[in-house]
Amino acid sequence: MSNNKIIGSFISEKAQALILPMAGIFCFMLLWSFTASSIDTSLGKFPGPSAVATQVVNLIDEHNAERDKEDAFYIRQDVRNKVRMAKDPSYQAKIRVYTGKETFLDQIFTSLVTVISGFLVAAVVAIPLGIAIGLSKNLNTAINPIIQIFKPVSPLAWLPIVTMVVSALYVSPDPMFAKSFITSLVTVTLCSLWPMVINTSFGVASINQDWVNVSKVLSLPKHVHIQKIVLPASIPAIFTGMRMSLGIAWMVLIAAEMLAQNPGLGKFVWDEFQNGSSQSLSRIMTAVLTIGLIGYMLDRTMLQLQRMLSWDKSSSQL
Repeated sequence: MSNNKIIGSFISEKAQALILPMAGIFCFMLLWSFTASSIDTSLGKFPGPSAVATQVVNLIDEHNAERDKEDAFYIRQDVRNKVRMAKDPSYQAKIRVYTGKETFLDQIFTSLVTVISGFLVAAVVAIPLGIAIGLSKNLNTAINPIIQIFKPVSPLAWLPIVTMVVSALYVSPDPMFAKSFITSLVTVTLCSLWPMVINTSFGVASINQDWVNVSKVLSLPKHVHIQKIVLPASIPAIFTGMRMSLGIAWMVLIAAEMLAQNPGLGKFVWDEFQNGSSQSLSRIMTAVLTIGLIGYMLDRTMLQLQRMLSWDKSSSQL
């Protein structure tokens, strides 16, 4: 094949990869605009793309205004303390934390910190457990019924139990983390454990028997066998489980924040629904799109990590 044909094929492939998604998004926007204009609700017209775009600007402006208030608060506090200390050198300056309302961007950050923290805690528990289960048929037989019982439990069922347990055990007078954060984190962890455990154990149990035989012939110690044979061979399955768990964790978190009224995007959606203003629908729709975009970016991030770490590049194409 000539160089011109290769270059032409490459350009055509890249153009197709760009044009088709753009065409799909364009068609979705047209359908959304047309449908929204024909739907009347108790709060007015269903928000279309233009209303959501307006709210994006408004929410960013609100965030900037809140940050200006915060800066002004600390400047006033600093000036006040300097004046007091000039009059009385023995005065102990009081530093108060700004307690203004959380903006939309603040709640995005809160949700991201919570979901990543819960996901990492789940990974620390689930991956070693999955490796152990995959290496031991007896352990698999013993633990599999427990996994199958708790795997389908809804996060909404876990949340009241987690809330009561955290309230009973997390009673520090000066806690490092807010109870709401711990509650959401534990709920996310519980619900994202199972895909990682199942996929990791499946990946370990499905390792090519020839590789296992080579390890036996070389008499590799257990930890070396896991490090050199088990982990590299299981990475595709482990990352599949991690991608599934991260998606579940993100959905679980939004539901938990809505139900428990913990800070985050879920609480933002519920507060706007309760507010019932003329802008509430468009602000909720903005949050819905943001939740979807963040979920997509989290999945793409995990996919890129899989491509970097996995020897099996075909496993990270989707």
